[in-house]
Amino acid sequence: MKALILLTTLKKDSRSNTETLVEFLIPYLKAEKIETEIVKTVVHTVLPGTYTNMGEEDEWPEIYKKLVAADMIIFATPIWWGTHSSETQKVIERLDEVHDIVMSGKASPLADKVVGIVITGDSDGSQHIIGTISNFINGIGMFVPPYGTLSVQAEEQAKESNTPKEDLMKKYEMEYADTAQTMAKQLARFASLLS
Repeated sequence: MKALILLTTLKKDSRSNTETLVEFLIPYLKAEKIETEIVKTVVHTVLPGTYTNMGEEDEWPEIYKKLVAADMIIFATPIWWGTHSSETQKVIERLDEVHDIVMSGKASPLADKVVGIVITGDSDGSQHIIGTISNFINGIGMFVPPYGTLSVQAEEQAKESNTPKEDLMKKYEMEYADTAQTMAKQLARFASLLS
């Protein structure tokens, strides 16, 4: 099984809390025999728009091919002002053409894919983000299984905290190992059922 992780951090040249949490999750996915590939959207030219291909310089069509080929997709986003990142919103908007396909009566190219959601922040907002992403992906034929999310709100992740990666990893291991393991098992279980 293969998971494509859409890492929608805003940090282009430096490591983000969201990237660290994704790295924490990956060994749990590997334990379930899930191969992972991370696409850090901010380092790609993903043009704004609502179609799969927005022109010559657009790198989204290649990312989209990877989404179609994957067994599961993981959205990984920070919280900014109570909602997902602008990079996440761009991904949602670029997948709007899939919704057009569904609305025309055809099958979704992403039908029955299992979705996981990873969220980091220093204040609450996870439930809103999970609801928004779940509503959208449901409309294009995908779904989040029970316990298919991993969200961490902690002061160590505040914008200017500069908490070392090692300290974040220790916190995640101490407080979120069970959640990460359960998420990985659920993604693997439901992807197997649908394959």
